[in-house]
Amino acid sequence: MANKNMDIILFGMQGSGKGTQGRYLAEKNGLTIFEMGGQLRQIIESDSPLGEKIKGIVQAGNLVDDDTIMEVVKNFLSFLSGEKAVLFDGIPRTVAQSEKLLDLLAKYQRDAFAVLIKISEDEAIKRLTQRRVCEGCKGVYPPSYKADTCEHCGGQLVVRHDDNLESIQRRLENYKNETLPVINSFYERDRLIEVDGEQSIEKVTKEMFEKVDYLFT
Repeated sequence: MANKNMDIILFGMQGSGKGTQGRYLAEKNGLTIFEMGGQLRQIIESDSPLGEKIKGIVQAGNLVDDDTIMEVVKNFLSFLSGEKAVLFDGIPRTVAQSEKLLDLLAKYQRDAFAVLIKISEDEAIKRLTQRRVCEGCKGVYPPSYKADTCEHCGGQLVVRHDDNLESIQRRLENYKNETLPVINSFYERDRLIEVDGEQSIEKVTKEMFEKVDYLFT
C-alpha cells in the first residue's frame, strides 16, 4: 500500500504512453487517478455550481483558468480519503499551475513526487501520426495493435482529427515551452524519477515499477 499522502505527478510528452503506464502504476500501488480532461467533463455533467461555471467558460471558447482548475482539484480531494494517494495526469501543465497545485496539496498535508516517461520529439511524432483512439472510451492504441475495435469497450478505433503533423508539432512546442520548465523544477529539487519510454510497453512498466517502488514501501 502507498505511503500516506505520497501523490504522483505523471509527466510525459504526447505519445509517451503515460496514460497507459499511469493506469498500471495506479493499479499496482492503489492510487486514485486524477485525469484533468476527465474531471472537467465529469464536473460539467454534474450540474453543480462549479460545473455550470466551467461549462460557461468552455462554451465561451475560453481556456479554464488556473484558479478554476484548482477548484476542480480541491473538489476532487475533498471527497478523497486522507489515506488515499493520487496519481495526477494532465496537471500541472505550467509553472504557475505547479506552484498552485503544490500549495494546495500542502494545505491538505499531502506530499508529491514526479515521474517522467521520457521519449524524444522524433519518437513522439512517429507515434502520434500512427496511433488510433477509441470513439467510445477514448483509449489510445499504438500502431502495433491491429484490430479495428477497442479491446475494452468494443468502440471503433479512429485517427484523431488533430493528429496531423502541424497540430502535433504545435502541441509539442507548447509542451517544451510550458511543461518542460515544470519538469526541470522537480528535477532541481530531486523530486523526479525518469523512465525510458522508448522501450516496449512491458519494459517501460518494469523499469517504472522498479524505480518508484521505494516510494510505496
